[in-house]
Amino acid sequence: MAKVKITQIKSGIGHPLRQKRTLWALGIRKMHHSAEHEATPQIMGMVRKVNHLVKYELL
Repeated sequence: MAKVKITQIKSGIGHPLRQKRTLWALGIRKMHHSAEHEATPQIMGMVRKVNHLVKYELL
């Protein structure tokens, strides 16, 4: 399965707690921090929910 690299590019401050928790669940702890995951439908759904805060690339 393909992998996806997710990097936070905007702060979660001022955004709903649910979006902050989604970032936390993706393993992103602070700005410009990256995490790699398998590109499962669950992970891609989480990325879509916070796509305004992150950038992602398929590896």
